[in-house]
Amino acid sequence: MEQEMVDLEIQSQTNTTSDTVEAPAIFKKAIRPVTLKFEDVVYKIKPKKSIKNEERVILNDVSGLVQPGEILAMLGPSGSGKTTLLTALGGRLGGRLGGAITYNNKLFSNAMKRNIGFVTQDDFLYPHLTVTETLVYTALLRLPNTLSKAEKTMQAEAVIIQLELTKCKNSVVGDEFLRGVSGGEKRRVSIGQELLVNPSLLFLDEPTSGLDSTTAQRIVSALWDLASGGRTIVMTIHQPSSRLFYMFHKVMLLSEGNCLYFGKVSEVMDYFSGIGYVPLVAMNPADFLLDLANGLAPDGSHENKSKVKQSLALAYKHNRLDNLKAEIQETNSSHFQDGSENKSFGKWPTTWWQQFSVLLRRGLKERRHESFSGLKIGQVVAVALLSGLLWWQSDVSHLQDQTGLLFFMSGFWGFFPLFQAIFTFPQERKMLEKERSSGTYRLSSYFISRIVADLPMELVLPAVFVTITYWMAGLKPTAGHFFHTLLVLLLSVLVAQGMGLALGALVMDQKKATVLASVLMLSFLLAGGYYVQHVPAFIGWIKYISISNYSYKLLLGSLYSKSDTYPCDSGVCLVREFPNIKHVGLDGQISGAVALATMLVGYRLIGYLALMRIGVTKKKYA
Repeated sequence: MEQEMVDLEIQSQTNTTSDTVEAPAIFKKAIRPVTLKFEDVVYKIKPKKSIKNEERVILNDVSGLVQPGEILAMLGPSGSGKTTLLTALGGRLGGRLGGAITYNNKLFSNAMKRNIGFVTQDDFLYPHLTVTETLVYTALLRLPNTLSKAEKTMQAEAVIIQLELTKCKNSVVGDEFLRGVSGGEKRRVSIGQELLVNPSLLFLDEPTSGLDSTTAQRIVSALWDLASGGRTIVMTIHQPSSRLFYMFHKVMLLSEGNCLYFGKVSEVMDYFSGIGYVPLVAMNPADFLLDLANGLAPDGSHENKSKVKQSLALAYKHNRLDNLKAEIQETNSSHFQDGSENKSFGKWPTTWWQQFSVLLRRGLKERRHESFSGLKIGQVVAVALLSGLLWWQSDVSHLQDQTGLLFFMSGFWGFFPLFQAIFTFPQERKMLEKERSSGTYRLSSYFISRIVADLPMELVLPAVFVTITYWMAGLKPTAGHFFHTLLVLLLSVLVAQGMGLALGALVMDQKKATVLASVLMLSFLLAGGYYVQHVPAFIGWIKYISISNYSYKLLLGSLYSKSDTYPCDSGVCLVREFPNIKHVGLDGQISGAVALATMLVGYRLIGYLALMRIGVTKKKYA
């Protein structure tokens, strides 16, 4: 019901806005203009397979200045350092980063982070959400509580109009497996997510990559309109057309981490002509610059490429770098001088509960196709029916069979939720990195919402399984024993799910996590007290951390008591003396439940702590 109300809210707000309504003035002017300055930026890495422990220089003393109302385009071949520099300027690069990066003469901070928009090269969007839903949920998360829900929704609609997404606003985003909007529309949705907070500083990594010239022109035109409102825009671009090239205000040419040119677009051709590099034929200036960055001389001579690059780098340092540094020193900004403004802007835009509720609704909306898939339900029902038929109406005289069924239940409902949960965080890593880096929400609100969103099917499916198998197998036909068995199995399922979440968060690689989970769960099964009853002491400790051991013990306790009997060769024997049961024992039911409850909390705590390393960026650069 709550989800339906959210959908109706979104629909009602979007329907009340005409497609011809212009975007409100908030998107036409930056609230806090930002002057970006970076000087002598250096970034080094240590290759993993380096024999001599040598460092590789990715960025080498790169400097620049971008003021409000300007678009800086960074050009260069693959591996030139464009994306690395963009990431560093956006406050998302840690490690061995040197130099000075300032925003209105201040270092990077949480206040600045929430005034920055960063559009990654890949569009990390939820495929089953519509364009409107994607932007509305983002607005509800990122816009401050000074705006009502209706105002946030209207702001999302304004972005849709601003970026000309009206025709596809009710279409799902889609992915390689689901037909959705086009590539250009996805790009604009990604840009729209960042525009919602009306950023004064906007970074874009290859916004026109893979798009046709018309779509690329539309995106750059939209960025031009944004810059005209006083925003500072920095973008990387691979090979723009001449029409796009002259829409930029400034251009930076990078080659192997070195800057070959930084300055106005209108001056770039004159500069290279002045140092002896003139194209022999009329050509796209961007193509000419990329040829130079690749070390190709315009006269077609076979001059060494490295020498060409070195010559261009030295010429730039000799002719333009000193003037640029002088301009950087002279430029002074008075913005963000008020410390109280900085402090207030650094707070979370929404409360923990608001973040949790929005993330929960978004998660249920996105994953309902997966959670309630017919394949998953059919799998569980099929196994339940097969188990019920194999153990059809077994009674206490078939004690070996009954204990076998209980151990099978503990094993199956150890593996099934484990492998469902193990893919959770690796699949969402990129989205989590993107949203956490922009300060969209607290990690705790995301983590709790993710767990709660998975609970319905995590609990419904084992309940269906027990309901079918329990009565078909002819286990004790009382409500008390049935619900006791069900509760034990649900507890075991939640523990196994927690283990899957922890392993996925720790490893963050689906294949590696799957192999590790298989080894651990098989070890737990073998030490669970059913297959091997005389375990050597040096390896017997495994049973104390085995989910299967505790769940099997509790399942035995849910059906049998110490006074129960069964027919045997000597007449009537106590169930507790049956070999499979005697080894595990019917004692220690409370301690077994406490052990599983501890694992229930412990595994999730491990998963949460492992996720804390995701989306963490450096706070300052100096």
